Amino acid sequence: MPRTPEQEAVLRSVRKLVDFWQISPDELVDEGMSATAVLPEAQASPAAPALPKYRHPVSGETWDGEGSQPEWLRVALTREGFLVEELRIERQAEPSSD
Repeated sequence: MPRTPEQEAVLRSVRKLVDFWQISPDELVDEGMSATAVLPEAQASPAAPALPKYRHPVSGETWDGEGSQPEWLRVALTREGFLVEELRIERQAEPSSD
């Protein structure tokens, strides 16, 4: 199956980081796990609703980073010229109650 332009861009970025940090393929898999190991559904804890991680600065549309990438994000990155950093929602650290 051919890769999308977005997938190709991500792969180039990952390859550059792996090369820069001199990471071996063995380091990409946790000890004792195979690359295809999947956590059984029975062990997964119910997740709280995910907060949005990305927001379009003009339309206000958001995405939590889970599931398929929405069309508005693809368009913002490939046609409108936005960078991922420009669309990422900055989260403020919660003040500690020490």
